[in-house]
Amino acid sequence: MDFQDFLQYVPNLIPVVLPAETAHVKMAPLERIQTLKNLDIDAKKPRIAAVMMLLYPKNEKTHLVLIVRNAYNGVHSSQIAFPGGKYETTDSDFAATALRETNEEIGITPEKIEVIKQFTPMYIPPSNFLVHPFLGISSEELSFYPDAREVADIIELPLSVFLNDEIIIETILSTSYAANISVPAFNIQNHVVWGATAMMLSELREVLKITFEERI
Repeated sequence: MDFQDFLQYVPNLIPVVLPAETAHVKMAPLERIQTLKNLDIDAKKPRIAAVMMLLYPKNEKTHLVLIVRNAYNGVHSSQIAFPGGKYETTDSDFAATALRETNEEIGITPEKIEVIKQFTPMYIPPSNFLVHPFLGISSEELSFYPDAREVADIIELPLSVFLNDEIIIETILSTSYAANISVPAFNIQNHVVWGATAMMLSELREVLKITFEERI
């Protein structure tokens, strides 16, 4: 989609009611749904994090940026994710966390991003994080400067590809819930994107599709 065409949809995107769990469950392993059912998240005293779902122009087409996390001894090693990280007490709010972490991880300064909309928080049981996603838009082409300590690679995903149902797959994975289970996922540039990131991506897809359909 041409970026200038996309910008015309943004005012209609802001008031869209978030589909929340309706969108999340489409990309959630059955075991995860069962784990989250009736879970008292407050009782878990989760750590707080925020991520940025950043849309921007590249060659005049709308793109979404994702990162490939470095391999490390942790539950999110080598996974595909949005830029983001842990809330710090110096952050004015969760959106500030997402902006700061985006700057630290991929080198995009806050003044280049307009925060458009907050999405549904996502609880991640293996790491006990409650993640607050934000949709941001940059009106200029971006050059990324990934932090080598945290980011192994940058994925620049065209919006037209992201909205194509052909990227949705089923794959067999071993997760923190069970071994060798069927998991819904996205095939994004030969990367299998599943779990919390896939669930957040699912909500973003739903909101964008609702917005585009209402404009037509």
